[in-house]
Amino acid sequence: MKKLLSITAIVAVVLGLTGCKKDSDFLNVQPTTFLTTDQVFSDPNLALTVLADLYNRQEDISSLDGNSNDPGWRSFADFSESFPSENGSSYIVQRTGWPYGQWAIDWSTAYTYIREVNLFLERDSASTQLADADKKRFYAEGRFLRAMYYFELCKRYGGVPLILHSLTLPSKDITTIQFPRAKESDIYDFVISEAEAVKADLPADPATKSRASRAAAVAMECRAALYAASIAKYGASTPAVSLPGGEVGIPASKANDYYTKALNAAKEIIAGTDGAYSLYNNGGNLSDNYANLFIDKASAESIYYEDFKTGGKVHSFTTNDQPYSLSDEGGDAGRLDPSLNLVEQYEKLDNTFAPLATVDGTNNPIYYTNLQDIFAGRDARLAGTVLLPDGLYKGKKVDIWAGYVLGDGSIVTSDEAGHTVALPGTQTKVQVVGTDGPVNGLELRTQSGFYIRKYIDPAVGSGRRGQGSTVAFIRYRYAEVLLNAAEASFELGHPDDAATYMNQVRARAGLTTPLAAGDITFDRIVHERRIELAFEGHILFDMKRWRLAHKVWDGTPTSVTDIKTNLGVAGTHSTQPWGLWPYKVYNPTDPTTNGKWIFRETKPALATGYNKFLFGNYYSQISNDAIAANPKLIRQPNQ
Repeated sequence: MKKLLSITAIVAVVLGLTGCKKDSDFLNVQPTTFLTTDQVFSDPNLALTVLADLYNRQEDISSLDGNSNDPGWRSFADFSESFPSENGSSYIVQRTGWPYGQWAIDWSTAYTYIREVNLFLERDSASTQLADADKKRFYAEGRFLRAMYYFELCKRYGGVPLILHSLTLPSKDITTIQFPRAKESDIYDFVISEAEAVKADLPADPATKSRASRAAAVAMECRAALYAASIAKYGASTPAVSLPGGEVGIPASKANDYYTKALNAAKEIIAGTDGAYSLYNNGGNLSDNYANLFIDKASAESIYYEDFKTGGKVHSFTTNDQPYSLSDEGGDAGRLDPSLNLVEQYEKLDNTFAPLATVDGTNNPIYYTNLQDIFAGRDARLAGTVLLPDGLYKGKKVDIWAGYVLGDGSIVTSDEAGHTVALPGTQTKVQVVGTDGPVNGLELRTQSGFYIRKYIDPAVGSGRRGQGSTVAFIRYRYAEVLLNAAEASFELGHPDDAATYMNQVRARAGLTTPLAAGDITFDRIVHERRIELAFEGHILFDMKRWRLAHKVWDGTPTSVTDIKTNLGVAGTHSTQPWGLWPYKVYNPTDPTTNGKWIFRETKPALATGYNKFLFGNYYSQISNDAIAANPKLIRQPNQ
């Protein structure tokens, strides 16, 4: 009997093809909810539908859509890079530490997915009806998806069972389908070798962005090799984070080989072998240009992304995170608020680090004429990533300010955004706090003094619940490839090449004084990735592979001094998100300051916990249920 394949997406396609029939024909219509395997793999459109389902179920810690239990915005609202302005998510800044199972992929879900990819590959390979060109491309795409999924598992668990064919439940000996964990290095080797094996069968076409392309495979290879290299090198500093069988940990002797593979893969993309990719540069304002690269689906910088489409799959990232006063529907907004911890890291245009100037040398406030003056002369990526006070969204300014400061230093404000009261000595009520906050504890308004700009959709209606946004989520882009090349070059002892790659990314951000070879340090590598790739799902895995996570998130309180010193230094601790609140001066007796702005560093009142990363957090916990089902699985270290 032929096997049956039942997938919702295929059902939708088939139902669409059958159309309407006369009532008298009803009993003669064959069921349309099931198709035989032979039927599916004789039609390239149906086979592609199965493949589309596999694309749609790829795992990653970060996305724009998420699901009903974990909306996409929340995956970025951690690590002290932001503040979660939603009452149901305040636990993120109130806990101390993360559970060992954090960031895990459900074991059963993972191997169900891998089994389905293996079945797809076997059925594609066995098909006698599909054209050779279709079979070859589908097969390469299936292997790409399987390798990418194993990469995601390895980032979380280290070595996992490597299963490359479909398994059938045996009638007697269950141990025949129980596999031990492979070495962590084996999984990385598999990802790298699969990318090399399939790239020639994928299109070298920069217009192919939501399906696997040659460049997507090589970008995956580049990132995987870089991860393996840094785990090998920096894992030596945490010998306790390893297992004797190599399921966790990679020998330091392998580091240079992996760095070389990462660099070679990056060079392949940079040389244009896999298609013509480049940094996005549409001219005009540099901050707008940077923000627009995440909106423009045709960008030559995007290599591979998760796509969304009106009438199909959309997401609510804009709905959740747009500025409140300019939202499409009042009431859904402002959940993801970048922190001052991150904002302070953006350099001045002369390549120097300096905290935002809020007080002078005698600790008196510095007065600014305009709200954005304090941010002037900074890396353009700041205003391209973060919506600053008085920043523009859909052509209008956000209304971010915390209240009035009087001549005696006291504050007039309200716990209700946009509230009006009469200032001392006056009768007329005036607004005393921004419509967009900040107000302590007031959800859906900023509580840090900032909103996120990256990935926020400016299209009309994109923030409505019923409409949603179709902005794509970029998983691989050219700027990351350049930074990968810079890191690998530096680690291989070629800081001059590292500077060449890094300077390209920095010049796009307005940092036009090139860094010299002597300026390239490990701190520079870490800093540049933090700034360029903010809110793209990298920070956790970067901190883990460099073995910095337990140093940065050390479980001790973060002070104002902490966030304003050691800027650009890798490993500087950051465990609580701080904010920067602007206040308008009301002091009619002093015309030199009256009407100007001052800023105060403020820790949101709800930020009562401290991020504490333990050695046991470097690898996600394999559940007791998974181990009970497969006793060959070895538990993680330090758990």
